[in-house]
Amino acid sequence: MIKKEHIVAKVFRDLSWHFTGKDNELFLTFDDGPTPEITPWVLSSLKEFNAKATFFCIGKNVNKHPDLYKQILDEGHSVGNHSHNHIKGWFTNSKKYIRGVQKAADVIDSNLFRPPYGKIRPKQIAHLKKDFKIIMWDVFTKDYNRKMDKEKCLKHALDHAESGSIIVFHDTLKAEKNLKHVLPRFLKHFSEQGYLFNPIEFKN
Repeated sequence: MIKKEHIVAKVFRDLSWHFTGKDNELFLTFDDGPTPEITPWVLSSLKEFNAKATFFCIGKNVNKHPDLYKQILDEGHSVGNHSHNHIKGWFTNSKKYIRGVQKAADVIDSNLFRPPYGKIRPKQIAHLKKDFKIIMWDVFTKDYNRKMDKEKCLKHALDHAESGSIIVFHDTLKAEKNLKHVLPRFLKHFSEQGYLFNPIEFKN
């Protein structure tokens, strides 16, 4: 579980890891979609709790499933750019990396960006922050890890979320087992405590 206090968050202060001053608000995010087998279920689950979220979409997936991308927006959620092909910034030439983000921006109308795997170089940050608010997280559920016990995944999410937390889930097939167990219980737990689930929005 990754918390905002870790050393990377302290070094990369230009990136958003947690929102302060947001009492009883949580910011759910879903990476790597849209995925036709999973995203509609996520949207239905969120609607049940009147929850809004932010979907960090892959450009090539938006190209394949524009109807799902439109549904996300039509239901009042926000979207973010998660690159076109989900490549790691640490191991990619910066020009190629930035081109991938720009290509995704052709189909994803958002000034939010999340680097795939959270791996991004300072040079890439310096360029992208001119046009994007770079969103990281302080609660990483690891729901995509099929070897992780679903109850352990839920406990991590419940124990680490707090007011202003940015929580990472994945609307992907790899995450299906854990996500379908954790998300409804997470929503129910914090809804009963009076928390609101809001989308991340940023205006230049």
